[in-house]
Amino acid sequence: MPELPEVENVRRSLAQMVVGKIIASVEVRLPRIIRTPEDTQRFAAELAGCTITSIERRGKYLLIQVPPYTLVSHLRMEGQYRLADETEPEQPHTHVVFHFTDGTALRYRDVRQFGTMDLIPREAPWPEAWPQGLAALGPEPLDADFTPADLYQRIHRRSAPIKAVLLDQTTVAGLGNIYVDEALFAAGIHPERPASQITRKQASVLHAQIQDVLRRAIDAGGSSIKTYVNGYGRHGGFQMELAVYGRAGEPCRVCGTAIEKLRVAGRGTHVCPRCQTRPRQQRAVKPGAPVRHTGGGAS
Repeated sequence: MPELPEVENVRRSLAQMVVGKIIASVEVRLPRIIRTPEDTQRFAAELAGCTITSIERRGKYLLIQVPPYTLVSHLRMEGQYRLADETEPEQPHTHVVFHFTDGTALRYRDVRQFGTMDLIPREAPWPEAWPQGLAALGPEPLDADFTPADLYQRIHRRSAPIKAVLLDQTTVAGLGNIYVDEALFAAGIHPERPASQITRKQASVLHAQIQDVLRRAIDAGGSSIKTYVNGYGRHGGFQMELAVYGRAGEPCRVCGTAIEKLRVAGRGTHVCPRCQTRPRQQRAVKPGAPVRHTGGGAS
């Protein structure tokens, strides 16, 4: 699934290509992609004549501003947007086409067919009338008001593994499997460590590494692990810089130890067993016995 860096690159490329274009008509060939309104003919009719004024991003969602509406688009696993001349042949699995008055068309292609679109009036009440996933998002990890203290407050009462907590979009928006693995490695934190065991100092380091990894990935155009391309059809380059993700069995770039692949929070997870020490298991304590605090293992 495209994560924040990939969606941000899609946003930037589309903003350069389609802002200011007027929608002449819309074709919906796979109705289930359109969630709101349920009537796809109404979806198409409401967009006809609208002008795309801006393209924004929130977490992994694209927010295409077409006053008086916002088109909320989630790419899910393999959704792609491409701008093309009307005369160009279409690629297979093109499910929604926005025809513009200038003879070009924005084509939405989705092999897996998991992507979604919601057309929401801009004045609709928040959060009731907006997609639930969008309304529940945590802070943007690159915003100034997302601080190390904020991250610590969001995780320190959670007993789940830190990997699971960071994948939870209500904790922080836009992180997925790739960049959680990369940030945890850079911070020297094992993905199985309970979030409640992360100290304030570790949270500060983790916060810095989340931001650093995301910024570098954005600058590199995102990570093209499978099918990701931006609106120009260009692949990202950050997959060449990944430290642990997708490198099971390869030597750690820091210490040379073989990268391991685990299963954490139901997701394939990559870790260096030397740079990211596995948390120690706490032993059961008999009632009334004194408790000796041994910590949770170095990280």
